[in-house]
Amino acid sequence: MNNIAKSMVSGFAATAVLSILMIMKMKMGVMPDLNVIKMMSKMAHGMMGTPVTPVIGWVMHFLIGTVAWGGLFAIIGKSLPGDSYIIKGLLFGILAWVLMMVMVMPMAGAGFFGLSLGMMAPVMTLMLHLVYGAVLGGVFAKLK
Repeated sequence: MNNIAKSMVSGFAATAVLSILMIMKMKMGVMPDLNVIKMMSKMAHGMMGTPVTPVIGWVMHFLIGTVAWGGLFAIIGKSLPGDSYIIKGLLFGILAWVLMMVMVMPMAGAGFFGLSLGMMAPVMTLMLHLVYGAVLGGVFAKLK
């Protein structure tokens, strides 16, 4: 298996773990306005005219986590500082978080860094991205 395939498998695993945490967050009623799946579904509707349905949001979520971020990690992961792929994954998670905060959140109507959802939005999303990055790097290291 080449590095891109390993990285995409790692991205899928990290997205699955992140998704479980997102579902737990929703079930506990923590920050109900921070619903990334709903945001993605609405963005897809606005940009492509797709139906506003959670299925579209979940498909986008897994495509981004698996293909976009997974593929990018294969390309830049080796260049990131750190002695282990978990550290590299954590740094990558921070990079993905920053990009989400300055590009996706404003496009979704949540404002820069999602601040229209409150001060906890950037903190919550950073924690989720750190988990994503740690799993991404950890699984990638196991597949090496």
